Amino acid sequence: FRVYAGSDPLGVELGGAIKNVIAIAAGIVDGLGLGHNALAALITRGLHEMTRLGVAMGARAETFAGLAGLGDLVLTCTGDLSRNRQLGLALGRGGVLADLLQRSPTVKEGVNAAKGVVNLARRFSVEMPICQEICAVLFEQRSPQEAVASLLSRALKYEGA
Repeated sequence: FRVYAGSDPLGVELGGAIKNVIAIAAGIVDGLGLGHNALAALITRGLHEMTRLGVAMGARAETFAGLAGLGDLVLTCTGDLSRNRQLGLALGRGGVLADLLQRSPTVKEGVNAAKGVVNLARRFSVEMPICQEICAVLFEQRSPQEAVASLLSRALKYEGA
């Protein structure tokens, strides 16, 4: 294990919060059985959402491409010990949020972070459709299937947009 230093605490903090929301989405993808291609696309677009909000708030884009961004995102979205991914997995398999939280009292940071991330996105005029859909699943009774359908029905655009 090797430590790499950085000087972008805002980027590290934002990445640490947003990756938990994206990890819930990753668990949903797995819970719905959408496959590795869908998971890879979700992680990639999640990284894009993290980076756009971070840059809009004054963080450095390269922070999100490093260990504190992409590295932590991949681990949290794919690791079997990720509480946020496990929550999403259960939601994707038909679980009810209140029941899942009651059965497992460990903190799922993504649940707490989702509304804050969406509020920051609005404040800084950054489009974050994955985070918005996860917020809708968690707090607005949108089904995981409806969230996926909403994301897939968005207008096509260039990848960098």
